[in-house]
Amino acid sequence: MADERRTLVVVEDDESFARTLRRSFERRGYEVVSAASHDELQELLKDHRPQYAVVDLKLNGASGLVCVQTLHAFDPEMVIVVLTGFASIATAVEAIKLGARHYLAKPSSTDDIEAAFARGDEGNPETPLGARPTSIKTLEWEHIHETLAESGFNISEAARRLGMHRRTLARKLAKRRVT
Repeated sequence: MADERRTLVVVEDDESFARTLRRSFERRGYEVVSAASHDELQELLKDHRPQYAVVDLKLNGASGLVCVQTLHAFDPEMVIVVLTGFASIATAVEAIKLGARHYLAKPSSTDDIEAAFARGDEGNPETPLGARPTSIKTLEWEHIHETLAESGFNISEAARRLGMHRRTLARKLAKRRVT
């Protein structure tokens, strides 16, 4: 496989993040194709046979787990990594059951993803048991984004659910764009 180019599919609905992943992996010698939805993924698989996949857990309100299932059915040997800002034990277990090799919480770097590609199927008994340190700002942002997604990205409804004024939420969103 030394002469063969590694092909990676990125299934991500955030265009800027998908573009960042694409550029980073292309610099590392991967051929990268991307899809923003399950339908786009199915079309892409007609012409490409990736060995690696990075799948976002939430795709415009839909579950990326369907994409994991499709990719695993397409090629059971494909190394699939699920990447999410909404990590939970339940979704991690389901992702692995459906064929993902690893499950990473955002923010994860290209190094983290590539390290996950390199790890085998076996578990690591040396994995630390402590919680991953997260800043208050990151927790707040994750909660805001999750509430926005649950409310269909309706700012007024999200502000109501979060118990804050709509203008306050709008100012927070202006500082850190949600796409």
